[in-house]
Amino acid sequence: MAYNYAVLGAGRQGTAAAYDLAKHGDAARVVLADANLEQARAAAQRVNALLGTDSAEAAQVDVTEHAAVVRVLRDIDAFLSAVPYYYNLSITRAAIEAGASMCDLGGNTDIVRQQQALDAEAKAKGISIIPDCGQVPGLGTTLMVYTMKLLDKPREVTMWDGGLPQNPKPPFNYLLTFNIAGLTNEYAEPAVFIRGGKVTKVGPMTELHTVEFPPPIGTLEAFVTGGGTSTAPWTFEGQLQTFQNFTVRYPGHFAQLRAYYDLGLWDLHPIRVGAVEVVPRDVFHALFEPRVTIPGERDLVVIRVRAVGQKDGQEAEAVVELVDFFDEVTGFTAMERTTGWDAAIVVAMMARGETPRGAGSVETFVPPAAFVSELRQRGFNLSERVTVLGQ
Repeated sequence: MAYNYAVLGAGRQGTAAAYDLAKHGDAARVVLADANLEQARAAAQRVNALLGTDSAEAAQVDVTEHAAVVRVLRDIDAFLSAVPYYYNLSITRAAIEAGASMCDLGGNTDIVRQQQALDAEAKAKGISIIPDCGQVPGLGTTLMVYTMKLLDKPREVTMWDGGLPQNPKPPFNYLLTFNIAGLTNEYAEPAVFIRGGKVTKVGPMTELHTVEFPPPIGTLEAFVTGGGTSTAPWTFEGQLQTFQNFTVRYPGHFAQLRAYYDLGLWDLHPIRVGAVEVVPRDVFHALFEPRVTIPGERDLVVIRVRAVGQKDGQEAEAVVELVDFFDEVTGFTAMERTTGWDAAIVVAMMARGETPRGAGSVETFVPPAAFVSELRQRGFNLSERVTVLGQ
């Protein structure tokens, strides 16, 4: 069976998702819709050229115009919202009206909660709404659930993840591969974990430690940032003692960025500088973004999940690890692959009826074993092991 897909937002992640849907999603067509028609056309042309197909097509839509979004989605089976998170609630309402299943790249747990409140309306339409299907939360969330299921009784689950340059350049040894506002939002906002069996807020830019990854990556530093767990802590409260994630970077990055945090450069309240009012975070964006945006640089993404608990009556750990690199064949970055392709897997699952109907969460709606199988079909370097402890 062939399906009609759409991607709202023809940027980097949206284009990668459209490519994956056209290649792996049994697609009749993939509509790339953007406010900028030329950008949508360029993205559709890129997808078609890479695959030797004509299934990708461009459309122009302003996602703030409800009726226009509904028109684009009318004959769509499932779609991805790859636009900024603050549009996703209104797009969810349009998806329900049009009867099209939807996932998005997320970014704000409060908005996710409002989307999930539309569960009855989504069920009545026979569609799935799954927010927060980016890299983390999203891909990382599903890998955490998958790792938990490798044990009989998981108790503690920890994830380390990050996007990094393959060839780090000083002074920051970092490569920006997504919107800088998303980066500072993660760095400035508290995380929500499970600690001691309870949902717990933890301050950002704290709990610095090191972690070892296989060559050529080596030693990385890890620390708390916000936003990576979405609704999962509430879902697993009472089932787990620990559920947490840490961002990884090359050594030295934390100290540099923590200084900006302490200085207040990520504050959102305007301050007066002479006769002018400025938002500190806007100043940081203007200064930092050009220094970590390096055209032509290759990136990598690492994700490690460790679960501890019981297996066959013994204390055991399960470890799942994904390492991905810039794709020289397609030109997609590791971040685009682990974000856009991840979301595309979920879109195709929704179209095929492999997810529950209604408005839910990644950790409850995305089948983890089937998802990991899809990752492996795409050639992702994914390893897993279960080890009995104390032997």
